[in-house]
Formats: sequence, structure tokens, C-alpha cells
Amino acid sequence: MMRAALTGWLPVVAGLGMGTAMAGAPVPPPAAAAPGPAGFAPAVTPRSFLFPRDHGPHESFRQEWWYLTGNLDGAGGQRLGFELTFFRFALQPPAAAAEPAAQSAWRTRQIYMAHFAITDVAAQRFSFAQKLSREALGLAGAQGEPLRVWIDDWSLQGAMANAATIRADGSWSVHAAQEGYQLELTLQALTAPVLNGEAGLSRKSSVPADASYYYSIPRLAARGVLTRDGRALPVQGLAWFDREWGSAQLNARQAGWDWFALQLQDGSALMFYALRARGGGRDPHSAGTWLETSGQTRLLRDPQVDVEVLDHWKSVRGTVYPSGWRIRVPSLALELSVRPVLADQELTGTPAYWEGAVDVAGTRAGQKLGGRGYVELVGYAAERSPPGATGAPARLGR
Repeated sequence: MMRAALTGWLPVVAGLGMGTAMAGAPVPPPAAAAPGPAGFAPAVTPRSFLFPRDHGPHESFRQEWWYLTGNLDGAGGQRLGFELTFFRFALQPPAAAAEPAAQSAWRTRQIYMAHFAITDVAAQRFSFAQKLSREALGLAGAQGEPLRVWIDDWSLQGAMANAATIRADGSWSVHAAQEGYQLELTLQALTAPVLNGEAGLSRKSSVPADASYYYSIPRLAARGVLTRDGRALPVQGLAWFDREWGSAQLNARQAGWDWFALQLQDGSALMFYALRARGGGRDPHSAGTWLETSGQTRLLRDPQVDVEVLDHWKSVRGTVYPSGWRIRVPSLALELSVRPVLADQELTGTPAYWEGAVDVAGTRAGQKLGGRGYVELVGYAAERSPPGATGAPARLGR
């Protein structure tokens, strides 16, 4: 998806001059989405993906992100969730950055931001931190083959020189720390990259340039250590990796989205994003991907997936979020109930959004099926009265 942080953050960094201090509160996104900033590449036609190259940066596009979420279990049965995400946003197109006047170690063409969140179920605690830095002087950056994305000491990188393929012959390592929590993980892919949308081209509206290149790795084995309040806790579990790049913003007719990344116990996985239209209802460009246990994938279009909101939660800021869903995909004979492991998993940065660990229970073709996953809810903080805000169930499906 066109991720939460960029919805409110993008207009701010777009206005930063080279050497301008990064201060002040971000402003809301512009009233209309432009067809694409001049000098940046648009995502308008399908492309050929090549791995491991495409795990690395795509600097001809205005923005991109590396998104990791996962559910972990401690050695003593503790339940934990984590999110670690890196965003790149270009202030200048590549041609401008190549001009002689731009060649200085102190000048920057790109800004990076990262979010790190931990859901500590036993402690009933959700904790998050945010970093914002510029590319200059190596304070932040991204490279490929081997992959490395970093801001200060937070990083996602190949564990060794030949490990950037994130296949059976390689792994990635993750490091991030905030007050009370430090996470060190090794990730090993259990599935190949899955291309979302039309062979990896994810169209978000009827405007051709409102699109991105988007793939996922729905199942990665995660193992490592979470240091919690100074005490090391061995952990293991399952992570999800989302990768997206493009040059467009959210369409002006769209208010936000509900994104589901669900890993089921039989080895299958479901990704679906429900784009919410301004004024209510669901945008017909909502879409998703189903991954079979065999590794085969299936594109899911808007009418094929029904999402019913079962409950709501109100944050201390007054924002009302959905908090419980029933998802039906009749063509798959799939029916799932999705529940947050904690109601309060709201990241109260700029912009505020909800993203958290969930439990999944349901059936496929009459057979019981459980699982875990992550859900992201974007745009509710800007809505005065979200659908179903009174507590009654609401439907985002058809």
C-alpha cells in the first residue's frame, strides 16, 4: 500500500530546501493528487522484476519503502508483535542531483524516515519510535546487492556479502532500538516474492499515474533476541515483508485504507487493501493477493472480497478505528475472523495511524483454519465520523 507515513509526511519533505532545517508540524496532503512530479519516473506499465536487484533502492522514483511486520513468541511463551519500516523520499529528481552545484557531502537529495513499534501482549503495552534523517554524510541511506537500508543504528541488511537474495541460501538481519526495547532478528524467506496487482503494477485509481510497483514476501522465519527493559528474551516467529515504490500520492477522492496481511497455519496467506472513498464506501480499486500453500498466487479484485467491521476502538486522541473484522472470499470458500491482540496499537506520530498484530480464526471449505497477521488503518485520524463510529458493524465489502 501507499504507506501511512507518506500520506502526511510527503508534502512536508517535498517543501524542504537543501540545507533547510527539518522543523515544524507536517501539513495534510494536498487536495488533489498530481499525475506525477516532474523529473521522476511514473509507475504506469508492468515491468520485469529481478531479484535481488529490486530489493534495493529505485532512485528514479520519488518514494519507496521497506516494510516489515511480524508476530513473535518468547522462550517462555510471551506473545509479541513488531513493525520496522524504512521510507525514502527524494527532494530532487536524479537529473537535478547530478548537477555540479549539488555535489557536496553536506547537501542531500533524499530524506529517510523509519518507524519501530513493539506490541507486548503480556505487559498490555504498545511502544513505538520514529526516526527522520537525511542522506547527507551517510546518516541514512539504501543500497542493493547486498541490501542495506539504514537510519543511524536502525538497519535492514544482508547478513553477509552473498546473503541479499533472501532465499534459502541467504538471510537478512534486522536491528532497531527504542526506550525499553531492542530487537535483533535474522530473517529467512519461506516463500518467493509475490507480485501484487497486475504482474507487480498496483493501480490505486482510474488515473494511470496513481500506481506503484508492489511485491510482498508473505512468510519469513524470524529468530533472534528482544531485549526488554534490559533483559534478553530469545524469540522466534513469522514476519511479512512488503516492498513498494512509485511517484504518486493517494488520490484526492480516497480517504485512506484498511490493509490486511494474514499468515494462515496451513502455509497460505492473504493480503488485501480496502481503499476507502471520501464520503463513505469502498473504492473499486481495492485489491489483494491470495497465496496458496503450493506457492501459486491469485489476484483478488474488489468485488471478490467482503470486509465487515465488527467492532470499534476509540483512542485517547478521539480517533475511532475499526477493531475486529469478518473477511469473506467466496471464490476461495474462505471466511475469517480477525481480532487485534491489543486494542491500542496506534502510532501517534505525524500522521497518526493504527498498525498492529492480530489473531485470525476461521474456515476454508468447511475446515478450521487459524493464523496471525498485521492490519494497518490509515486516514481515520482525519475523518470526523468514520463508518460505523457509533459501534455498530460496518461493511467495506460489496
